[in-house]
Amino acid sequence: MPIINRFAELHDEITQWRRQIHQNPELLFDVEQTAGFVADKLREFGLDEVVTGIGRTGVVGVIKGRDSGSGRVIGLRADMDALPIHEDTGLEYASKVDGKMHACGHDGHTAMLLGAAKYLSETRNFDGSAVVIFQPAEEGGGGGREMVEEGMMDRFGIQEVYGLHNWPGVPVGDFATRPGALMAATDLFSIEITGSGGHAAKPHETIDPIVVGSHIVLALQSIASRNIDPVESVVVSVTTCNAGTAFNVIPETAKLTGTVRTLSEAVRNQTQTRIQEIVEYTAKALGATAKVDYQRNYPVVVNHEKETAFAADIASEISGEQRVNTNANPTMGGEDFAYMLNARPGSFIFLGNGDTAPVHHPKYNFNDEIIPVGCSYWARLVETAMPANR
Repeated sequence: MPIINRFAELHDEITQWRRQIHQNPELLFDVEQTAGFVADKLREFGLDEVVTGIGRTGVVGVIKGRDSGSGRVIGLRADMDALPIHEDTGLEYASKVDGKMHACGHDGHTAMLLGAAKYLSETRNFDGSAVVIFQPAEEGGGGGREMVEEGMMDRFGIQEVYGLHNWPGVPVGDFATRPGALMAATDLFSIEITGSGGHAAKPHETIDPIVVGSHIVLALQSIASRNIDPVESVVVSVTTCNAGTAFNVIPETAKLTGTVRTLSEAVRNQTQTRIQEIVEYTAKALGATAKVDYQRNYPVVVNHEKETAFAADIASEISGEQRVNTNANPTMGGEDFAYMLNARPGSFIFLGNGDTAPVHHPKYNFNDEIIPVGCSYWARLVETAMPANR
């Protein structure tokens, strides 16, 4: 079953929505303009219920099918926020806001889900309810967590939930997913090292926190190479190092920060423990003290087996079985859709964006060619999961 003809007709209109959102990027929870645009469109489409302010600035819409006997409720989620990046595409619809850019395709996700909502509200060819979820603050703010903690799943009776993300490097219209761990937990750490400062010409009279920090950075790399089972996945990256104010002064303190990426709770726990041990004892061995502030951020995105098989079947109907990879390699990037999958069974899937710049890059651009594919995926998922009585 190819793309739905109605989305070929709506392609230009949905593209215009996408580009309007692209020109007006907003960050984290401060997506009032985007959320307002979404809510206005949903009301224009005639949804049965449109609720704003879920998870601060999230929008939720309810579309009831022509029948309701099944009692089923399916949630579909898109993200709305942009990134603090200066756009360098030169496009006629480039960002109008300096230092903000839709560099991850959330503008496209939002536009595609709006397109699916328009179609589903026109046809209502299903038995049950479709709940469209437009989420703020995916890029580090945990908007998905806030929507779940606010009781969204229970309030709207959502039984299953599905997410979609464009993916550069995968051919246009191809899909990729897998059951189990698909995207990593994204933890953060900060290390404060205290030594004893002094004149750089007399290092023997000091305890140099920069030297201590250097030993810690190298020792942390032994977690992946010597502590974690080689068949497991872990990334420990120190990404900042701040110390000192002058070329001839050994400072008193130094600060390191970084990120940890893992694909299982067991490895996540083990890595956190080893970081704390390595930092404490390395500093102690060199005469300094150090403390770790370890923050657990987004959990692992874990796709449920049954729902992922179903999502892959829908993708196969749209693009063809040969264009759906059901054993995709996990990525160490993170996604706060994980919170929704922890609350309800469901699945997350990637849709190929073609040969474009990668996400989070100033030259990235969402590929409008995939709009009818993504819209068709959402619509067929609802119609197939909850077939109408004929």
